[in-house]
Amino acid sequence: MIRLILGGEKSGKSDLAYEYFRAAPGPGVVMAMGAARDAAFRLQILEHRLRRDPRVPVLEPGPRLPEALADAAAKGRNVLVDSLDFWLFACMESAPERPNELVGELAEELAGSLSGFVAEGSPACVLVSCEVGLGPIAPTSLARRFARAQGALNQRLARAASEVRLVVAGLPIALK
Repeated sequence: MIRLILGGEKSGKSDLAYEYFRAAPGPGVVMAMGAARDAAFRLQILEHRLRRDPRVPVLEPGPRLPEALADAAAKGRNVLVDSLDFWLFACMESAPERPNELVGELAEELAGSLSGFVAEGSPACVLVSCEVGLGPIAPTSLARRFARAQGALNQRLARAASEVRLVVAGLPIALK
């Protein structure tokens, strides 16, 4: 099963995703996508780590997320990916000269890597992603390009997911 958990900043999406991940039977791995670039974000990452079971392995696959997902599925491991907006940003940052083509390629590659989580009896995959389109209009072309890319990625993954939830003020709303 593939679950996509969407929400705004500090909406509670990671907490809900972690509940789903913990409830899945069998071994699992957390794929942390955020890169700490300032003290406040380092603290947020630390808080996430302290809330998680220390026995659950944590990987930081960066742009190689699709390969890491395919590997986890092949090994029968449940996966929690937190959060796809950081993955997309890192990928866009690594190829700034071709953002439009890149987003389509990334969405297809990521969706393709999820095929190991679809069949009956396959491991669970819980994806967390920001729904950045609910905020104000982005003031810069870079921010608008990212918001549009994130929206396109979320739409593509929502089509592939078995279940989609939007978290607002800590409350999950079933979308699919």
